[in-house]
Order: sequence, then structure tokens, then C-alpha cells
Amino acid sequence: MRLEFTKMHGLGNDFLVLDLVSQKARLDTATIQRLADRNFGVGFDQLLIVEPPQHPDVDFRYRIFNADGSEVSQCGNGARCFARFVRDRRLTRKDHLRVETASGVIELHVQGNGWVRVDMGKPRLLPAEVPFQADQQALTYPLQVGDEVVEIAAVSMGNPHAVLLVDNVDTAPVERLGPLIERHARFPQRVNVGFLQVLNRKELRLRVFERGTGETLACGTGACAAAVSAMRQGLCEREVTVHLRGGPLTISWPDDQASVLMTGPTARVYDGVFRLADLGDNQS
Repeated sequence: MRLEFTKMHGLGNDFLVLDLVSQKARLDTATIQRLADRNFGVGFDQLLIVEPPQHPDVDFRYRIFNADGSEVSQCGNGARCFARFVRDRRLTRKDHLRVETASGVIELHVQGNGWVRVDMGKPRLLPAEVPFQADQQALTYPLQVGDEVVEIAAVSMGNPHAVLLVDNVDTAPVERLGPLIERHARFPQRVNVGFLQVLNRKELRLRVFERGTGETLACGTGACAAAVSAMRQGLCEREVTVHLRGGPLTISWPDDQASVLMTGPTARVYDGVFRLADLGDNQS
């Protein structure tokens, strides 16, 4: 079976995007891992799958798989690429899309300049909703990591995030602390780890170690979680520019009861075709 795909990225956070509306296939974990291999496969941070909706009031179903084959609930950079993909593939002509994800319905707005604004929904801050093991909700929590204690904020944007304030993201211990916090016992579903530097009231810098993938050049939900954390602590305004290694995102959270809005660019890299038979006998 031959499958057409598109390689895309949002600020360097790269994706293999599959249309499973007009194509039919089933990919198992081993196949996803082989496709994700940057030497022997296509290579990507996440696989994005477009499927027909399961409910009448939405346009598509959106599924996300990490490079290790694990399925996750949300990906902000991926959501923007998803919106551009379904337009480029002429699966829809709409500028405003309602898309179902494993964490609920999100709304996507394709803007005239090619950027996409994503209504990411309300952040989830109760420990049980992240999920994170803590007796009660707080702005930050002490977390024992090996021989040291770090202070983190815990936020879910449809997927769990731990956010650490650092003096300088360039020298932050991302490679050392990222894997340890990702699999910390207090995060039962593992966690994405953000290292946040506050530049001023309107600008933040961020690096993110993503669960199941490692450090990426950009993470949309990570930018939202970091901005929410900084806003709740009074460190920045309610609309900020978050500078990631792949480029900037605009994050807005008008008030504590509002949805988080993320706006940023997308890029289509190339289209291609692979055969499932070349990756193993996984076709349906």
C-alpha cells in the first residue's frame, strides 16, 4: 500500500502529516518509530493524522503520535500545520475549523497572512487534571530531582507541562533535568518540561524537552503553558511573545476564565510517498 504524506514544520517543530480521510491505513507503533527515524525513515518530532470526524458539529478528527509511537492528546504547532494541511489538500475551504482531539474540541483560524490562530481552550491547573501528584493547587511546587530540589509550575494544555524559571535558557540544564523530570514519579503520564526565561513584561524565552521526543525547536502547548505560568505569577502581561529556538509565537490569555490563544506560522517542506510494505507488514 502506498501512502501520500506531507512534511511540515511549525518553527522547526517538524511533522509528517497523513490524510486518512481519502486514504486508508493502520500504523502500529513499530511502523511509526521506523518512519520517525531520521536516518532510515522520513524523520519527525510528531506524526499528525487527519481523520473523518466522529461528531457532526466538528470538521475533522486530529490525532498526534510522538516519535516513539506513543499517542498524545494535543500539539499546538501541529494544530497550526493541521489547519494549513487540510486547506492545501482541499479537504476543506473553511478558514474557521472545529477539530476534535483526544483532549477535546479546538478551534483553528487560518489568517490572511498564512498564520494560524489556535484557540487552545482553558488551561487546567488542578493537580489531578494535569495530572500531577500534589495535595493542593499552588502557583509553583517544589520537586525533588535526584540530589536537588527545583521549583516548577504544573499546567495542562491538553497535555501535561512542568515549567521551570531559569536565568538564561542558553545555559539551562535541559539535557540533564529534562529526562529526569519527564519521567518523574509525580507525573503519572510523564510530562513535557519547559525552561522559561523572562526577558521583560512582553517577551519570554523558552526551551522545551518534550515527552517521548526530547528537546524540539518549538512547542506550541509548551509556549502556552509557560506563558500561563508567567502570567499567573505576575511576571508578564496577558499577551506576550514567546521566543523559541525555531522562532516566535504570540500567546494571549485575556483573563483566568478565558481560553489561551496561540498565533504563529506554518511551513510546508515537501510532499512524498512511502510504501507500508517497505516498513513491515502493517497495512489494513
